[in-house]
Amino acid sequence: MTDAIGLYIHIPFCRKKCPYCDFFSGKATEADYDAYLAVLKSRITSWANKTNRPVATIYFGGGTPSILGTKRLVGLLSHIRQCFRLYDHAEVTLEVNPESGKWLDFKELSAYGFNRVSVGMQSAVPKELESLGRIHTAEEAKQTVTLAQKAGIENISLDLMIGIPYQTKESLKASIAFCASCDVKHISAYLLKIEEGTPFFYQRGLLPIADEDEQADLYLYAVQELEASGYLQYEISNFAQKGFESRHNTAYWKCREYIGIGPSAHSFFEGKRFFYSRNLTEFQNNILIQDGSGGDEEEYIMLSLRLNRGLVFSEFEQRFHHPIADSFMKQAEQFAKAGYMVADKNHVAFTPKGYLISNTILSRLL
Repeated sequence: MTDAIGLYIHIPFCRKKCPYCDFFSGKATEADYDAYLAVLKSRITSWANKTNRPVATIYFGGGTPSILGTKRLVGLLSHIRQCFRLYDHAEVTLEVNPESGKWLDFKELSAYGFNRVSVGMQSAVPKELESLGRIHTAEEAKQTVTLAQKAGIENISLDLMIGIPYQTKESLKASIAFCASCDVKHISAYLLKIEEGTPFFYQRGLLPIADEDEQADLYLYAVQELEASGYLQYEISNFAQKGFESRHNTAYWKCREYIGIGPSAHSFFEGKRFFYSRNLTEFQNNILIQDGSGGDEEEYIMLSLRLNRGLVFSEFEQRFHHPIADSFMKQAEQFAKAGYMVADKNHVAFTPKGYLISNTILSRLL
């Protein structure tokens, strides 16, 4: 499977832009959707003509891919199938917003090959959802999950956010319990990051959000509660029942190659990193921005350490043909003594406490 690639397809449309969101997305008309899909399909064809490598995973992200509706999504996946050679059991993920997801025909989506659904819930608490500018309820998220499950799609993820306005340990516990009650197989739990240029950035002094120490407490509490509910941490922000880890995202963290198609989409392909800008017109004109080579030792170590399994020395040696440096190990052992890492003769990895200061630790290790 080493020659396989992943595909990321960006859908840059939303019904309403959330005040914390920094992803490239915005409102558009039905005609805009169709015009964009025509360009997107052309780019997909073009990329398929450049490689005969098989595709192991496809991820439809955004924005809000579910806003396109069943017919357009099926048409898009069918076009990809015509252009690329997919593995028989390729993982095909669709990001879904509960507000638009409840109108999808999941049976038809499943029949055409969508087999994983990621639902952007963020919180199960009404006051928190309102503060985030979400246009759905927790019950609509559950309704979307149930519709997908009834259609035979077992591999479902729910998104949660940590450190959001008004959140407490009690409300976070309630959101986690709600996710578990939906019987989903995977939960992503992201710390709120206030990005420059978003409405939250300009309101940051007024928002009732946790400070850095409180965010850290909430994160460690979430790890504990999720694991108690049967969701094992396998990456900084991702938790799953055994066997339901996201194969697409795990491939990123294992430094495997992928092609991203759409404005703001990044790629790592044939040893190079490049991306489309956050501009629809430039995407229509097929303008790519080069971002240097990828997959060197430093990048491989950084990405491996995002995973709970960490950096496995035998895999590092197989890829780079020499052992990890002694200086790296000496530093890692010091962080292990302080409880931020685990380090033995086979691997090094962050503990949950270590993930919270991983950038600082990495700057010392590398």
